[in-house]
Amino acid sequence: MGTVLNVVLALAVGYLIFKIGFAVLGSLARPVPAPPPTGEMRRVKLTYRCSSCGMELRVQAAVSEDPAPPRHCMDEMELVVPAE
Repeated sequence: MGTVLNVVLALAVGYLIFKIGFAVLGSLARPVPAPPPTGEMRRVKLTYRCSSCGMELRVQAAVSEDPAPPRHCMDEMELVVPAE
């Protein structure tokens, strides 16, 4: 009985590894999605800081991937580069 259980368990684990392997290879074979149409919001992650008062602003969605910096205290805000 122990040998039959070992064979069944080995076949189940082999089938699981086979399915996971095909799922990983299938995800690599899919093409990169097309960029959204012009005018549609895109996800961005930018942080700006006002040089006059120190207020910070985080932009999470914009029409373009490189939006113009917002204005605060009558000046353009500076892009804060995250520390790596």
